[in-house]
Amino acid sequence: MDPERGAQPLFNESGEVAVAFNGEIYNHGQLRHRLQAQGHRFRSRHADGEVIAHLYETMGADFPRALAGQFAIALWDARQQTLWLMRDHAGIKPLYYAATANGGLIFASEPKALLTHPQVSRGLDWRALHGYFSFKNIPAPQSAWAQIRQLRPGQRLCWRGGRITLDCWTPPPPTEDPTITQQEAAQRIRTLLEQSVRQQMQADAPVAAALSGGVDSAAVVALMSRMSAQPVATFTLTYDEAFPNKRADQTFARQIAERVGANHHEVRMGWRDVADSLEAVAEAFDEPFSGVTSAYFLNRRIADSAKAVLTGDGADELFGSYRPHRLAQPLARLATTPESARDVALWAELAELDATPPEALTALLRRGGEAARRMGMYLADDAGIRALYTPRMQALTDGASNQALVAEALSAIASEDPLNRMLLLDRGALLPDQVLAFVDRLSMAHGLEARPPFLDAELMRYADTLPGALKIQRGRVKHILKEALRDLLPEPLLNRPKEGFILPINHWLRGPLAPLATQTLRPERLARHGLLRAEPVAALLQAHLSGRANHGDRLWNLLTFQLWWERCGEAAA
Repeated sequence: MDPERGAQPLFNESGEVAVAFNGEIYNHGQLRHRLQAQGHRFRSRHADGEVIAHLYETMGADFPRALAGQFAIALWDARQQTLWLMRDHAGIKPLYYAATANGGLIFASEPKALLTHPQVSRGLDWRALHGYFSFKNIPAPQSAWAQIRQLRPGQRLCWRGGRITLDCWTPPPPTEDPTITQQEAAQRIRTLLEQSVRQQMQADAPVAAALSGGVDSAAVVALMSRMSAQPVATFTLTYDEAFPNKRADQTFARQIAERVGANHHEVRMGWRDVADSLEAVAEAFDEPFSGVTSAYFLNRRIADSAKAVLTGDGADELFGSYRPHRLAQPLARLATTPESARDVALWAELAELDATPPEALTALLRRGGEAARRMGMYLADDAGIRALYTPRMQALTDGASNQALVAEALSAIASEDPLNRMLLLDRGALLPDQVLAFVDRLSMAHGLEARPPFLDAELMRYADTLPGALKIQRGRVKHILKEALRDLLPEPLLNRPKEGFILPINHWLRGPLAPLATQTLRPERLARHGLLRAEPVAALLQAHLSGRANHGDRLWNLLTFQLWWERCGEAAA
C-alpha cells in the first residue's frame, strides 16, 4: 500500500480534490485499474487512499459504496468549496467532529485531538454521560463533550459555507427473503467470508490472527491458513488463575492452531495486569469506558510481530448469539400467545435458552415485547441509574432517557422479524459504540490495526436478507454460519458456546481487585464530582463483596467512570 508515496493528504490530478483518511481500502487495486482505464492518473504506485479522490470525481458523494474496507474519510472539494466526512458502513473506524462558533468545522479520529483546538469547549454533555451508566459507553452521535459529536456507521456529513447537513451514504437494509434455502445461504456466506478474509490479508507487513477458541475467530484462522503460504501467527489470551470456561477456550484454541498448522502463541494475564495498566488503558480512551479491556494485553503482544490482526468480531451481531438474540423469537411468540394458551412446551423452550424463571419472564412481558427482548442490554435502567445520582446529577440529566433512545432506535427498524430487529439494533449501537470502539482503541494504542472479516459490507448485506429462523434454530446460535463452516471446523467446536475475550471481573472485584474498587469508590473521591451518592454506591459494593449479589459489571462501570473523571472530566466541569 505504498507507504513512501502515500503521505496524506492525497489528491486527484488537478489537486482540487484532497483526501485524508484513516483505515484500509481492500479493493483499491481493482478500483485503481478501473479508474486508470477511464483516464485517471495516479501519483503513487499503491497508496490505497488515492483511489478515493478519483472515485469522488466519477461517483460524487456516493463513492463509499464502491469501497470494500474500513475507513474514516475527510474529502475537500476546492471547486465546490465543500468538505465531506464519511464513516464506514459498520463503524469500524471512529470519526469525531466539532462545529465552531465562527462556522468552521474541525474533525479527528479522537476527541483528544479536537480538545486541543482553542475553539472547542471542554464542557460536558451530561445526557451523554447518563447513557454511559446504562450502555457502558457513550452512545453515538453524542460524545462526553457537548460540542463534540461523532458520525454514526454509514453516515456522511457535508459542510459548505458554514452549514452542516447529515445523511447516510449506505442504502437501507434489504428485506428478508423467506425463499432462501439453508444450503443456498450456507454456500453464499462461505463464499463471501472467504473473499473478505482474502482481501483483508493484504498488507505491506505481517498479518496475525486473534484466536479466542470460539467459532468466529477459528473460522477466520482456518481460512487464513488455507490462503497463506506460511503458518499463520495466532494469539490466544489465557489467565494466571484457573477459570473453567477459560480453560476450554485455551484447549479449543490449541486444537485449532494445531489442526491448521499455525504458529501459536498464548498470552498470559492476571488481575495485576489489569490494575497496573488501568492508566495506560484509560489513555487509549478519551471518554469513560467500562468494556472488555483484555484485548489491550493481547494486542500489546501481537504488535511485537505484526502490524495488522484479523479478528472474529461482528459474527454475533450478524447471526445471533447474545441472550436477547436467543430469546427474541420465543419471547415474541409468548407475547402474542394468550396467557391461558401458554403451554408447557413453550415454557420448556424458554427454559432451555435461559435460566430466567417463568414468573420473571411474564413480568418482563408486561413491560412490552421489545423491552423483554432487550433484556441484558442495560447495566441498569433509568430508574436504577437515577437511584445513584445526587440532586445535582438529577438536575443535570433531567429529561434524559436511555430507554427512550432504545425505543427510538427500534422504531426506525423496518424489519418485523423479532431476531433481525434485535440484530439491527445491536449493529447500530452495541457493535460500533462498544465492541468496535474498544477493539479499535485497544489495538491502535499499540500501533496495531484490527480487521474484522465478518463485517465486510457485502457479507453484512447478505446476512440481512436471511430470516431469523436460519440464524438461530431450536436454540442453536449462529446456526447458518456454523452450517457454512461445517467442513472447515470440528463438530465439538461448532457446538460449543461462545466465551470470547471476557474478564472474570465478578471474581476479581470480590477478590484481588477489591481494594482497588474500595479505594476508588470511597466517599471522599466521589465527592470530587458530587454526581453519585456515596451510600447506594457503597451498598452495591458491599453486596458484591459479601457474595449476596454479582454487581461486577456495574461496579467496574462506576470505577472506570471515577478514574476518567479524575483524569479528564474534572478539568471540564
